[in-house]
This record gives sequence, structure tokens and C-alpha cells, in this order.
Amino acid sequence: MTPELIALALIVLLHVVLVFLSQAAFNKDVGADVNASPRDDVPPLSKTTQRLRRALDNHTENIGIFIAAVVIVTLSGQASAFTAACGYVYVAARALYIPAYLYGWAPWRSLIYTVGLVATLAMIIAAVL
Repeated sequence: MTPELIALALIVLLHVVLVFLSQAAFNKDVGADVNASPRDDVPPLSKTTQRLRRALDNHTENIGIFIAAVVIVTLSGQASAFTAACGYVYVAARALYIPAYLYGWAPWRSLIYTVGLVATLAMIIAAVL
């Protein structure tokens, strides 16, 4: 397996962990009955739950770009030490992004996000060039 695909596998595992953390916090706030319901009337959520849900939303929005980058690099045969490093930088950035969002590390959260985005875009550019 290429390093880029290993990075993608790690991102998927990180996504599952984030889903679990978000759902556990949500369940703690609203209880199992509301969690299992259509969620039409959800009581106010704690700051922790809100932040975890926003971090999950952000992760969900951005995972597609990384998947595309890995597919482009892999299928074009342009994998290199540079694209591998970019993949691992993305994984590290996303792993740091979760506590940064959870604990409100401003402006570090935005910087961490930018590092991950730049690493992903660099992978795509490396494959095209």
C-alpha cells in the first residue's frame, strides 16, 4: 500500500473516532431517547458537543478533497516522497484540528486547517506537474 493510501486509511479511522466522540457527547447532552428520535426537538447542546459537531462537519466537508488528491496521485502514478509527506502532514493537521476546535485554540485552529488544505492542494499540483 502506498503512503498516500495509508494516510487515507488513517483519515478514515480519524473520521470514525470523531463521529464516535461527537455522538457520545450528543448522547450525553440529550439522552438516548432523543438521540434515537428524528431529532425534531433537540434541547440545547453543551459547548463541547457543539464544537465536536462543528469539527465533524468540517472534517466531512474536507475529507472529499483529500480523497480526490489521493486518487489523483495514485491513479496518475505520480506518488513520490513529496506526495507521501503531504499526505502525512494532512493526517497530522486533521488530528490536531480536533482538539484545536474542541478547546478553542484561536487562531491556531485556522492555521492548522490551512496547513492541511495546503498539503492537499500540493499533492494535486504535484500530480498535475
